Amino acid sequence: MRQHLARILLGLAVTAFFVGHSAGFYRIDFIHQLDAIIYDARLRLTMPGRGDPQIVILDIDEKSLGEIGRWPWGRNLMAQLMDKLFGKYGVALVGFDVVWAERDASSGIEVLDALAQGELKGVGAFQTAYQQLRGTLDFDSLFAASLKGRPVVLGYYFNSDERAVKANAIPQPVLSKGTFTGRNVLFTRWHGYTGNLPAFQRNAASAGHFNPRVDDDGVSRRVPMLLEFEGAYYEPLSLAMLRALLAIERGATPAVEPVFPPEEATSRRYGAMEWLKVGPYSIPVDEEAAALIPFHGPKGTFAYVSLADILKDRVEPARLKGKIALIGTTAPGLQDLRSTPVDSVFPGVEVHANMLAGMLAQNLKQKPAYMLGAEVALLLVAGVALSFLIPMLSALWATVLAAAGALLIAGFNLLVWTRADMVLPLAASILMIAFLYTIDMAYGYFVESRSKRQFTELFGQYVPPELVGKMATDPEKYTMVPKAAELTILFSDVRGFTGISESLTPEDLREYMNEYLTQMSGIIRSQHRGTLDKYIGDAIMAFWGAPVDDAQHARNGVLAAMAMQKKCAELSEGFAARGWPKLSIGVGLNTGLVRVGDMGSRVRRAYTVMGDAVNVASRLEGRTKYYGVGILVGEATRKAIPDMVFREVDRIKVKGKAEAVTIYEPMALQAEAGAELHEELTLWNQALRDYRAQQWDRADVSLLNLQRLYPGRGLYAAYARRVAELRRAAPPADWDGVTTFDEK
Repeated sequence: MRQHLARILLGLAVTAFFVGHSAGFYRIDFIHQLDAIIYDARLRLTMPGRGDPQIVILDIDEKSLGEIGRWPWGRNLMAQLMDKLFGKYGVALVGFDVVWAERDASSGIEVLDALAQGELKGVGAFQTAYQQLRGTLDFDSLFAASLKGRPVVLGYYFNSDERAVKANAIPQPVLSKGTFTGRNVLFTRWHGYTGNLPAFQRNAASAGHFNPRVDDDGVSRRVPMLLEFEGAYYEPLSLAMLRALLAIERGATPAVEPVFPPEEATSRRYGAMEWLKVGPYSIPVDEEAAALIPFHGPKGTFAYVSLADILKDRVEPARLKGKIALIGTTAPGLQDLRSTPVDSVFPGVEVHANMLAGMLAQNLKQKPAYMLGAEVALLLVAGVALSFLIPMLSALWATVLAAAGALLIAGFNLLVWTRADMVLPLAASILMIAFLYTIDMAYGYFVESRSKRQFTELFGQYVPPELVGKMATDPEKYTMVPKAAELTILFSDVRGFTGISESLTPEDLREYMNEYLTQMSGIIRSQHRGTLDKYIGDAIMAFWGAPVDDAQHARNGVLAAMAMQKKCAELSEGFAARGWPKLSIGVGLNTGLVRVGDMGSRVRRAYTVMGDAVNVASRLEGRTKYYGVGILVGEATRKAIPDMVFREVDRIKVKGKAEAVTIYEPMALQAEAGAELHEELTLWNQALRDYRAQQWDRADVSLLNLQRLYPGRGLYAAYARRVAELRRAAPPADWDGVTTFDEK
């Protein structure tokens, strides 16, 4: 014993270190992240692999967008859908993973209203026809009427921005202000919301938010069962649907009742809410009033039906009769995809389906506060025993003991998971055993050599070989652990890809895309030293500035985008010669602070970026077609490249953002910009000033001159159409020239 005293004391110090983390005296992010990975692995290992047969997802998929048209569809069409679902198909309940926040004026009703109250107010024949037609053209009223008296649950979302607006209507809270006074519940507080139009909210049975609870690694594992807004508490879409189902069965909507531990068990550290009671159902929640999502399987585990098939009567009624229907989207362009433990790109609507199915089946996992005590006790017993035993054993038996201890703890952990539906943290126990073993076995050299091999394998798939070689010379400087960094992110997408895929044979399409992706990847990786993040179908995501620092990341990203556009023009000519469709892409870039690192699950991980700047880059790519330009960049990107000439395109507000941002099109490096380009930009800047000053005549003249001098510039035609629209329907008095986009 005395001979091994130093190693025993070192082992006890390691044990104390891990106990301190588990007891909450301090937080070790790595252990927390590892626990999340272990949780994901256990979930995938034990999930049933089949969805609830009574739940069906009605999908706004690429097929539906191709057949019906771009989203959002007319409210008259949605009214027809409601009539079909409840009339012809006999569904039991409909939930919308969609917000109806804007009026539908696609019928031209606003123009008719203006005429009826203005120029044609005294024309009797017009007024008669107007009164007869108005009801059929008020699509919002048609949709609102189709909701009335039917079990329809709408969706909405809260905004955490301090200056967030309160748009439209949300339902009454499920729990009033003051319900949790004096209680130890860490609610997420929100400052604004975007709800549905009041007529829709009034006529619907209820509504629930679809705000996810995203963990530090960017993965959605939980759903907030209660969100706090202005002191009151609101339920999610899945819980609202559960209560609507109970209302159908019982004739009354059950209340949401918080359940706390008995008073004698309550202390300063353990007094949080444990359950929500809803009729006969119990929903376990954590200290943030969130419930773990009981994923039943990977994407597509629940039954999907394309909305196009329903609208065009291609679905047998028996397939939907009596079902709980969730309407949402899997189309990548509609941006309702999330990173989850079972898939890095998972439809948000299927998260709601999993949550509702878990509540109905009462198979939700729980992680009550008293599990902290169980973890601390386990660490103490295992740590003290191994600290004394390992130093006294040979290398072989020490290895056997450490492996047996780890297997025993992991087996007990899995037993608690499967039999008691409890989540007991495992990472600290496994790491503690590993530390105790490696300290005694001088395992450091082996770990270091294996780390270098993994380093080359992991980074080699993202960055050019020459950079991997440079990084491998000093591997400790580079890490895949997530960190915050300012990067430049690029998204590109093939325009009209659905039409391209339909016009080519599978073999030709594969060759078409292989050649395109190969050329673009070479430009990003080899020519401009970018990090290739992923392919998303025909889309490419890349970034600059990590893992190798790049002071010129914005410049290199924009130059890569310009090179991609040039190469696409060359490829398109070659494709046309082979009888293939032309190739055209849109590229969006944005610079900002993001989280970058190795993220995902134990089975599938990726070195990627997450954050608001990533979302903005994706949305900029989506706006390129609208403006008729090939590349759009954010303001931070433009400021980072002082030696490049940019064209200001617009000031816009995108969904989820309160402040407008200026977007630009890169034109050329200053050293390469000729007099003709500067003359064009001078004319364009004057047209833009006239447009924002509402000088429509002058703006029209400038835009016509620009279109005549520079035919083929889609931007000028787009603004000409916009001026014509603003002439017909004058903007409000406080209009500041900002364009607002409500699509995701």
